[in-house]
Amino acid sequence: MHNPGTFQRVLVTGAAGFVGFHVTQALLDAGIEVRGVDNLTPYYDPALKQARLDLLLGHERFTFDQQDISDYEGLEAIFAAFRPQVVIHLGAQAGVRYSLDNPRAYASANLDGFLSVLEACRRHPVQHLVYASSSSVYGANAKVPFSEHDRADHPVSLYAATKRANELMAHSYAHLYGIRTTGLRFFTVYGPWGRPDMAYFKFTKAILEGRPIDVYDEAKMSRDFTYVDDIREAIVRLAGLPAEPDPAFDPAKPDPATASAPFRVYNIGNHTPLRLDRFIAVIEEACGRKAIKNHLPAQPGDVPATYADVSGLAARTGFSPSTPIEVGIPRFVAWYRDFYGIPAGA
Repeated sequence: MHNPGTFQRVLVTGAAGFVGFHVTQALLDAGIEVRGVDNLTPYYDPALKQARLDLLLGHERFTFDQQDISDYEGLEAIFAAFRPQVVIHLGAQAGVRYSLDNPRAYASANLDGFLSVLEACRRHPVQHLVYASSSSVYGANAKVPFSEHDRADHPVSLYAATKRANELMAHSYAHLYGIRTTGLRFFTVYGPWGRPDMAYFKFTKAILEGRPIDVYDEAKMSRDFTYVDDIREAIVRLAGLPAEPDPAFDPAKPDPATASAPFRVYNIGNHTPLRLDRFIAVIEEACGRKAIKNHLPAQPGDVPATYADVSGLAARTGFSPSTPIEVGIPRFVAWYRDFYGIPAGA
């Protein structure tokens, strides 16, 4: 892993989550002191979150607060005590389809919670605020690959709308208070310790149990599947590279990816979109079983394809994700078997 070198105290929200867990581990391994914040919401299996957290609590440089980020007073007290140099904000209500049924959860966690983080960074100045956005902000865009320099004004789910709102909120605080903010548009992250609500996790579980899998619009759906180690590497590198004002920014022709304020947005994706049927085939190979497919139409809020242009990330960090699914999926399946006690061949 790239050594950030420029900071020693990092606050990570969502530290018991999928990406938060991996990023926290990487920071601890690099000798960084980390304060983790997570409310351990039961959106998915709390035992999995607790298992991640238990591993992190074994590090002497890690401390943890079970805290809801939408509770500003509680979060502000953590900032005041820890005085983080960098904040990596990964705590959020995830999931496109869940947002159709539970929209208010997204207003609380993703809007009010992010406002709490921004306010805490304003009152306790930090070198850099790095926060998770999503490829879903591109919504109805048909131009591929998706570029940060293209407008993203047509989200097709509330989840996507809240993530785009986060970017706009971050820009306003960068402009008003000089907070250096970098937004990260993740593209379909997968890997060990992943989220049970994600398709690859559900597919693996069902295939190993001999149950059918629900496949939505298989022939048309493609995704830029990005292995979690690549996501982690990009985040840690960017954390040590605070956003700067763009001297070439032209308000007459504004670039959505940059600003006259210290604001930047980057795609983090494998820049190799794959059809869903190929993805399922690799999972079948790793599991040693064929899937029983229940074919269904596309769901509301889904987009047909995601494809990341990562030239900005590569130019800034010298790194771009490259782990193929033929490597990443077998690693996930091996972890799944180990974590849930399923012997090879079973």
